Amino acid sequence: MAKSRQPVPVGDDQVRALLERYACPVPFHEVRTRFLGNIASPVLTASPMVAVRELWGGELPEFSDMDALNELIGALVMGLWNRLTRHQDRAVPFRLVRVTLPETQEGLHALSLIRCQEIDGFAHGLFRNEEAVDLPKRAHKALDVLSDTRGLLEGLHRATGPTVEPAPSDVAAGHRLVRELTKASEHEMHEAVLACTRARRQSIEQLRTPKPTVH
Repeated sequence: MAKSRQPVPVGDDQVRALLERYACPVPFHEVRTRFLGNIASPVLTASPMVAVRELWGGELPEFSDMDALNELIGALVMGLWNRLTRHQDRAVPFRLVRVTLPETQEGLHALSLIRCQEIDGFAHGLFRNEEAVDLPKRAHKALDVLSDTRGLLEGLHRATGPTVEPAPSDVAAGHRLVRELTKASEHEMHEAVLACTRARRQSIEQLRTPKPTVH
């Protein structure tokens, strides 16, 4: 009897290529954090397929055939989404994308934008289209830190635009700051995911616990 073929794992490079092929308006680094936020989100309508459609504004792009559709869904859901679910475990810390950019003004300008978009993506995934979401206390704290972090990153992005001429020492200091903010953002996103996962499990356990019979 022939053994069943195991699906070939889809890596990040393949996901990037598919997003580019179908002109996804959301960059890969932001897709990752959107999905992570969706995984943690307490919003009941959050789901992988909804998250995928939202990348293209609510409607999937056109496909040449079903194989092409299945390729994209497999890469984004069975591949990227499932990999990100592992970060619901404290032993599997989350990391933002690593990009190779020169430690110049232009590099700092680009990197600070990427980090801003990653934070925006996480918040978007967590809240979906809701104005307010019932989050655990630790997740609220994480979002406060991420909001402050984003403000600093946006300031760096503006201060390194093409019409600005910062001193070389300021550029070097900016790169050091982004490295620190990257670590802080990764930590706070992971803490938010862990807090939401813990709260969700507790809610499920409470629903499963039989209530005492009233005589």
